[in-house]
Amino acid sequence: MSLLILEPLESEVMQWLSERNSVRFAPELVGETAQLLQALHQTRALIVPPSVAVDAALLRAAPRLRVVGRMSAGGENIDLEACRAARVEVIRSLTATASAEAEFAIGALLALLRRVPVLASDGMMVGRELGCATIGLIGMTPASRILAQLLPAFGTRVIGYDPSLHQSDPLWAQWGIAPLPLRDLMEQSDGVCVQLGYFPRYRGLMGERVLGFAKPDQVLVSIAHSAIFDDQALADALTSGRILAAWFDSMEPGLQEPGCPLHGVPSFQVTPRLASTTRESRARAAWGVARRVDELLAAPPEPAPEFRISAPGGLADPLAERRWR
Repeated sequence: MSLLILEPLESEVMQWLSERNSVRFAPELVGETAQLLQALHQTRALIVPPSVAVDAALLRAAPRLRVVGRMSAGGENIDLEACRAARVEVIRSLTATASAEAEFAIGALLALLRRVPVLASDGMMVGRELGCATIGLIGMTPASRILAQLLPAFGTRVIGYDPSLHQSDPLWAQWGIAPLPLRDLMEQSDGVCVQLGYFPRYRGLMGERVLGFAKPDQVLVSIAHSAIFDDQALADALTSGRILAAWFDSMEPGLQEPGCPLHGVPSFQVTPRLASTTRESRARAAWGVARRVDELLAAPPEPAPEFRISAPGGLADPLAERRWR
């Protein structure tokens, strides 16, 4: 078997791949570990959903595996070091979902600023306009680049922070974002949009030492992995009113269960990964990943291929390239 696909793709993409490769579409293997590992024995390429962990154990069961593809830009379920050691290339669609994520973030900011009222000088409770706001972007991703283009059209001031990007880096000026230290960004932002790519070193980055500096009446939108936040610090900021409202597009399982800090917090809402999931983004991602997978399967095997993260279907994420090359 050349290619094992564990999540649905566009029908045209599936047909194109099937005409060029030996393809097995088997979403029923998700959650069936023994059957999946058995199916991997002869697999050369694998396309996985976020719920399938690509770790050392899976890679040991797949001696012929050359490439792993994931439709979305996130890679929390993929052990990149294990893939590097196994000489397996990881393909992620780093740019295909950027427009969808940027549109979602703007919609969420508009909704929170207007829906959650603040006290005006005349004593009335009123909403706010995005055009009069300062928005802080945490994480310079392809979605951030589009946000930096769209937000000024409203009249918004855009500032940014990324822990892996120095303030003197020319990328800030290229994207039209004013770089600030994280504390300054929190103190100046009426709204904060977090799209920082997840790495274990960022777990709990947005904790009490950061959220405690939030500008009064700040609203928060996150399309990043929820582990970037300390849940107790976030709950404290929301219940105290320091942060008026927060909208997350994903949440680790169990963090809103009874007994957890975020359980029942009325100013906190979660949507089930809607930001990147549109008809258009799915089509872009599917074609980008499919073409790269087909290209790699058609190429002769190399004795020691360089590990890299591919960014099919558009410009590569410059920060991802810097981190992994």
